[in-house]
Amino acid sequence: MASQGLRAAPARLSGRRPRAVLVGGGLALALCLIVVVHLGLGASGVGVADVMELLAGHGAPGTEDVLVGSRLPRTLTGLVVGIALGVSGVLVQGATRNPLAAPDTLGVNAGAYFAVVLVAFTGVSLGPVPAGGAAFLGGLLAVAVVYLLTGSGVLTPGRVLLAGATVALAGTSAAEFLQMLDVQATRGLFFWGNGTLMQSGLERPLVLGAVIAVGALTAPLLARPLDLLALGDETAHAMGVRVERIRFSAFLVAVLLSAAAVSLAGPIGFVGLIAPVMVRQLGMRKHAQLIPMAALAAAVLVLGADAAAQLIVRPSASQPAEIPVGVVTALIGGPVFMMLARRVSTGDADTGAAVAVSDRRRAPAYAVALGGGLVALAVAIVVSVRVGDVGVSWSQLGAALFGSPEEITEAVVSYRLPRILVAALAGACLAVAGAAVQAVVRNPLAEPGLVGVTGGASVGAVAVILLFPSAPMAALPAAAGAGGVLMLALVVLVARGPRDGRRSGLDPTRVVLVGLGAAATAMAFVNIMVVGAQMNISAALGWLAGSTYGRDFSALVWLAVPALVAVLLVLAARPVNLLALGDELPRALGLELGLARLLLLGAGAVLAAGTAAAIGAVGFVGLVAPHLARRVVGNSTARMVPMAAVLGAVLVVASDALGRWLLAPIEIPVGIVTALVGAPYLVWLLRRTHDV
Repeated sequence: MASQGLRAAPARLSGRRPRAVLVGGGLALALCLIVVVHLGLGASGVGVADVMELLAGHGAPGTEDVLVGSRLPRTLTGLVVGIALGVSGVLVQGATRNPLAAPDTLGVNAGAYFAVVLVAFTGVSLGPVPAGGAAFLGGLLAVAVVYLLTGSGVLTPGRVLLAGATVALAGTSAAEFLQMLDVQATRGLFFWGNGTLMQSGLERPLVLGAVIAVGALTAPLLARPLDLLALGDETAHAMGVRVERIRFSAFLVAVLLSAAAVSLAGPIGFVGLIAPVMVRQLGMRKHAQLIPMAALAAAVLVLGADAAAQLIVRPSASQPAEIPVGVVTALIGGPVFMMLARRVSTGDADTGAAVAVSDRRRAPAYAVALGGGLVALAVAIVVSVRVGDVGVSWSQLGAALFGSPEEITEAVVSYRLPRILVAALAGACLAVAGAAVQAVVRNPLAEPGLVGVTGGASVGAVAVILLFPSAPMAALPAAAGAGGVLMLALVVLVARGPRDGRRSGLDPTRVVLVGLGAAATAMAFVNIMVVGAQMNISAALGWLAGSTYGRDFSALVWLAVPALVAVLLVLAARPVNLLALGDELPRALGLELGLARLLLLGAGAVLAAGTAAAIGAVGFVGLVAPHLARRVVGNSTARMVPMAAVLGAVLVVASDALGRWLLAPIEIPVGIVTALVGAPYLVWLLRRTHDV
């Protein structure tokens, strides 16, 4: 039997080699074709036929200048960036044994992106290699933070991806904060921040391409150790592999490659995820085959996405705006990530990720806590009225409210007070939305923005703005609400995952992972609509970042329905409390679980979507406020929801005031400030919560 197995092995290997040759040849041919097509796209009018004539030696005058001056640098950038992301994706997935791992999902791209933005913000002019070095350090720091957040390593699928998402959110929020400080460069930063292959010459792609070539040629040296690592750490160690050294080396090369790609073209997401998965689906398993073929597949994907972007919105000399390539890859990669996350098994389906905080508070303590929160909210409102680009003294404020104010002071107070009240009510609704979503999926990380609700609401709102500009005011919150509800329904449907022939609960960790993919897909749609309709990108960025700028009392009308839903949620405290007890006990007590969850998810979606319609996409409030409320007053919905609402209002009002005061007269959108506050809190929460 053993000899037969040995004789059969060459036959199996010989069967794989033709497949590898066939797959490799097909990818190489596809790459050649897409390169030719890509060279023929652009705003100058030089097409594929002109490029072919030039290659044949019969090109028209000026064609060569166009080709060398803009087309070739862009195509070369797509090639080297694709190779870098494809190889780095294989290395990261091999080191973590996780098909959902990639440079972007582990926060490497975001760390590198922040480092490049930080260097640019300081005004220091660096060449391609030093800028790549800064990106490398940023990416390396991101991986280190992810490793620390996972506690005992980066091998648990749910924890590593949640940690990566946390780091990515923190890095992106910090980079957006720095970008908001440079109003004149908003348009350029928007394109580069979403990934673009546009280059002004061949220098940068050639120099950074050489760095990427070194990293890509080093990667095959890790092929056999990564094959053994796929068998498990103990098995690999028994076969002579120095596991931690190989894992560190793989991450080091992967970070080098992804950092070079980010410094050259900005953060382009999901390419390092899709390419290795696609090659594996074609039957390639060994890393010696995966590495080169993933590089080819990623290059095809990047150039194909950029070609599609130029075909969707054709740039011209009069209107050069186009869709960033990273938006198209997110549009493709988001659904792929959702489908892969559907298969992740975290073990939380039956138990739920712990959100419980021991409820030891009595009614007097609750009354004191709620009263203290209301006092804090009143203080935040008063301080917020005073601060901004025009200061208001205490005496002027008193005169404006109770006496005979000066004309200027009255104008300032009458402008600020409505937006502050909108911020307070919006913060309260966001907090209650987070409490509702967390109650269903039993996960403290299930913030509306992380599970796709805010993204779906943004799609609905932007679609109304673009397609029905003359629609009545009520159409905007209605469309946002519908978008949020539909997106959350899709996330829950996908997150239920395969049942394996038995009844399966709703896995809370999987909900968040699927929601991350849904959020990326939704924001890709929003960006396509913004660019395709030639909207003012500065204004669009302000709305997408969340802003109370220019809001008046009419915006309170948009929040009337979400506020009513929040009140109903408190009145329905008992069934909401029962959801935390699992499945069997609530059923035994007569609760219709399916209907209760559906209604509660719908309530959370209406709350988050209505708020997004009023002030845009503001994140982290639905995560921070409910968690703090549980720590203060316990788990009872009747107590926790009002406390969370007050804390959410305080957070948004204070963030709005800080955004207006910090760099006055420049105004930082409130969503950026809440992200800068919420991302570190999420880091702390993930580090502290070992059961997620």
